[in-house]
Amino acid sequence: MKGLYWLITIIQRQDSEEYESFFLKEGVNSIYSIPCSGTAHEKTLDMLGIERTEKTMLMLPATEESMRSIMRGLTIDLKIDLPNRGVSVAIPFSGIGGRCALEYFSGREELPTEETTEDDMQSNYELIVAIYEKGYTNLVMNAAREAGAGGGTTIKAKGTAKEAEKFFGISIAEEKEILFIVATKDKKRDIMKAIMTGAGTDTKAHALTFSLPVSETAGFRFADTVAKED
Repeated sequence: MKGLYWLITIIQRQDSEEYESFFLKEGVNSIYSIPCSGTAHEKTLDMLGIERTEKTMLMLPATEESMRSIMRGLTIDLKIDLPNRGVSVAIPFSGIGGRCALEYFSGREELPTEETTEDDMQSNYELIVAIYEKGYTNLVMNAAREAGAGGGTTIKAKGTAKEAEKFFGISIAEEKEILFIVATKDKKRDIMKAIMTGAGTDTKAHALTFSLPVSETAGFRFADTVAKED
């Protein structure tokens, strides 16, 4: 569905109130807050001036107009591009579950109904998601780093998809961890392949991975500059 986005913003946990207040001022009605942890390599942390601290993942729906306003505000008002401030990505909705869900997520009923196309996705980034057994973050992240990933964010989860036992011989109905990595499009395939090879279903991690398109980003300007100068 064109015109509706899911925003994911990852910040230092100590900055949660500041960012939540900003989103509320932007007219956001629903904010989902999840405690999480960073996984960046020590070298990357030193390069970007980031200390290893606990994180918060803020997730919220936004129309295209509000999404662009939020991204501008994150960059200009909260200066998210500075080291240690956070990152934010916007992922386009591809569908919506009826009028009630549309009203809830958008605040109104009428939105363009055209399918989102490649032309709508101008960002050079994609969001890689890996779901794996609890306790194997280092195995998964080390595999990803070998293919060029700088760092990621993890959250705890518990699955209920018992059908996975039929296909992979693993039980999803146990504690899991989910790793989020924002990567450039040219590195995405190599990172996913590395995760599947080094931490996939044939390993103790039993990692499953997929990627999502990202339409807009905030907070990567300084990291991009460092990468180009490296």
